[in-house]
Amino acid sequence: MRHGKKVNHLGRTASHRKAMLSNMAASLILHKRLSTTVAKAKALRKYVEPLLTKSKNDTTHSRRTVFAYLQDKESVKELFDEVSVKIANRPGGYTRILKTGYRLGDNAEMCVIELVDYNEDMLTTTGTAGGAKKTRRRSSSKKKGTESTEASTPVTPEAEGTKEETKDAE
Repeated sequence: MRHGKKVNHLGRTASHRKAMLSNMAASLILHKRLSTTVAKAKALRKYVEPLLTKSKNDTTHSRRTVFAYLQDKESVKELFDEVSVKIANRPGGYTRILKTGYRLGDNAEMCVIELVDYNEDMLTTTGTAGGAKKTRRRSSSKKKGTESTEASTPVTPEAEGTKEETKDAE
């Protein structure tokens, strides 16, 4: 039974796990997305989201606290200068996990973990009001497209006769 055991140890010692999560968090902040296994991504999300929340308050104390976790000056600078500006109005949920399939070698479930405010593809699709209307238009245009192809083919008297013959045969 695993009552009260909230930390996924990921098959590593505490020091190895801490170093791995620190490196992954620094890479996520610098590159805005990271490809990894689902288990590591879920552990990383628990590790990095409190750091992102702390970055909203740009004080010396919060910078030192975040640096103690990340151990990387460049990522701390990036976090407080650029990332914190984008996530300032967001109340939480700064990361997104998108499952990508299974790894070839060991069949581990892979995913991409990314910062929500930095995925331009999803921001543009969700930003346009009328995503559902697009699908309706597309389906109706398919119907129009099939009608227009039938109407655009020239109808000869021989072709009309064959159509009538097939209808009579039915």
